[in-house]
Amino acid sequence: MIDIKNDLVRHYAWLRKFGCNDSHSGNASVRDGETIWVTPTGACADTLQSSELIACYIDGSYGEHASYDAKLHVEIYKQNANARAVFHSHGPHTIALTMNGKDFTPEDFEGKLYFPTVPVHTINFDEYSTFSPGLVASTLNDHCITVVRGHGVYACAESINLAYKWTCSLEHSAKIAYLYQQIQH
Repeated sequence: MIDIKNDLVRHYAWLRKFGCNDSHSGNASVRDGETIWVTPTGACADTLQSSELIACYIDGSYGEHASYDAKLHVEIYKQNANARAVFHSHGPHTIALTMNGKDFTPEDFEGKLYFPTVPVHTINFDEYSTFSPGLVASTLNDHCITVVRGHGVYACAESINLAYKWTCSLEHSAKIAYLYQQIQH
């Protein structure tokens, strides 16, 4: 049986390794019953250990030093009973192509298959902690992935591997779209 905490840490490190995060960006969580294991604030993907994950709970209580986005993660699990994993990443191509605030529509075959439309939300920096949990969670009820303009990607799925897949697939689609735009000019 796979240890979900170790599995989460491994996938979080892969987001860094494959360019979806820098060394200390993004966050991730996995739900285990009423417990939600969240990466700590300021976590380094290169060195994070499963023993450093912070326990948060579906009732809204948060462990000390949980990610700044812990409230958002818990809200996603509250609103989506099927959610077992949430990833937040900072894929540079995705962020760059959604800075205009418009929903992203992938051009490539795989992107169209997985994400007919990726909702993009603009949330003012000083209002992020107030509005992001409800807005992102409600969007992830109808979509497997969404973007907060200028900030990053949120993916939600029934497994760690599927949340990872959505995250990587979106960044790949954005990279293809970016490259296509470059050859058109």
